[in-house]
Amino acid sequence: MRIGMLAAQAGISAKTVRFYEEAGLLPAPPRTSAGYRDYPEAAAARLGFIRDAQTAGLTLAEIRGVLAIRDNGQAPCGHVTDLIDEHLARIEQRLAELDQARQALREMSRRAHSTDPADCTGEQVCSILAGPAG
Repeated sequence: MRIGMLAAQAGISAKTVRFYEEAGLLPAPPRTSAGYRDYPEAAAARLGFIRDAQTAGLTLAEIRGVLAIRDNGQAPCGHVTDLIDEHLARIEQRLAELDQARQALREMSRRAHSTDPADCTGEQVCSILAGPAG
């Protein structure tokens, strides 16, 4: 299958197919006598896997690692499980950080709505951001 047909089938551009090939995610296909890339049917499934893995948040390097395991004839399930757990832990950590930021901003918003600019004197640059003196 030619690159244009493969790209259309995968819903990506031919340039992206070439990029994945150069990045080691898609094996270089054989060429026709005229020099055109001639991708096997399995290339479409591989591109679908790459898309799904990216949607799950895996980086291209991580995807390359999963594909290398599969290409070596092994099931990548354990490796994929570890990657998913790592990504989930990072997301959980980020959500906790965002929750703390939300709480701090809510407190600042409460102070902002109750602050009279006429009372903003003294050495503090901004009592809304600095909080009450303790």
